[in-house]
Amino acid sequence: MIWLIGAKGMLGTHIARLLTEKDLFWTGSGSEVDISNPAAVENFITSTETNYYLSSHKKFSNPKERKINWIINCAAYTAVDNAENDEEKARAVNTTGALNLARAARNHGAKLIHISTDYVFDGTSKVPYTEADKKNPTGVYGRTKSDGEDAICSSMSQYYILRTAWLYGFYGKNFVYTMTKLFNSKDEIRVVEDQFGTPTYCGDLASAILMIIEKSEKATSVFGKNSAPAYGIYHFTNEGQTSWLDFAKKIYAIGKKCGRVTKDCTITGCTTAEYGAKAPRPAYSVLSKEKIQKELRIKIPDWEQSLKEFMSDKRFEIQ
Repeated sequence: MIWLIGAKGMLGTHIARLLTEKDLFWTGSGSEVDISNPAAVENFITSTETNYYLSSHKKFSNPKERKINWIINCAAYTAVDNAENDEEKARAVNTTGALNLARAARNHGAKLIHISTDYVFDGTSKVPYTEADKKNPTGVYGRTKSDGEDAICSSMSQYYILRTAWLYGFYGKNFVYTMTKLFNSKDEIRVVEDQFGTPTYCGDLASAILMIIEKSEKATSVFGKNSAPAYGIYHFTNEGQTSWLDFAKKIYAIGKKCGRVTKDCTITGCTTAEYGAKAPRPAYSVLSKEKIQKELRIKIPDWEQSLKEFMSDKRFEIQ
């Protein structure tokens, strides 16, 4: 059984779709389970594994199918600017929540997959960050996510922490939908031009997460191609890199071709300082994917190709 936390969020919904397509036993939760409360976490797990709880996805023929073997944590306080004024709330989800899930997973013999962020780095690098690079978050959001990682690492051994960045997907608000909406309603917009990273399609990240689970469940050896992925921290984004400004321009160009953008709009650049966001952002947050590519033996799609497929899909619907 897989417990998907944040099942109604953008990434969670993509993962839920794949779990259902693959006919896996899973149950999802959202805000009704307060992961900052260890008793609530324990109650959800124990109730799931007893006879009076049934998953919304499929019913069980065998009581052993109720045993939670995997926990996927997509829950996070991601309001980067608001976090500067509300560290307590951000820490409750990003740090305390991660700790509670790690302890619960350890106590129940489950493996944990936890989604983290490029914001654990300060953005001063000139080359893609590796998993071994020193963390140095500069804002509340990054610090609470970094502390959440540390809490997991110190509490259990059977974990996969996946750092990602610049996420977009079908089932929630994101940069692609926001830009498309603005292009169709404004004559001119300004976009930050001095922050660099990699856009990441939730569908590609969800597929990597499912691959970790499938390879682990099917592993027949300790080493080699039939072994489970090694526990630890991994980076996953699409391939390539760009600025927010050029990302916006690419959205506009693709949108024009596939009919998502129906009017003309001028896109101009501005600096981070001119934009005036409250919380600091990493100026450079490109993540190296070499480790996960070797471990899972996968080829990660280029960000432009995934963006084209996303914007051309019939599920594309501005939130």
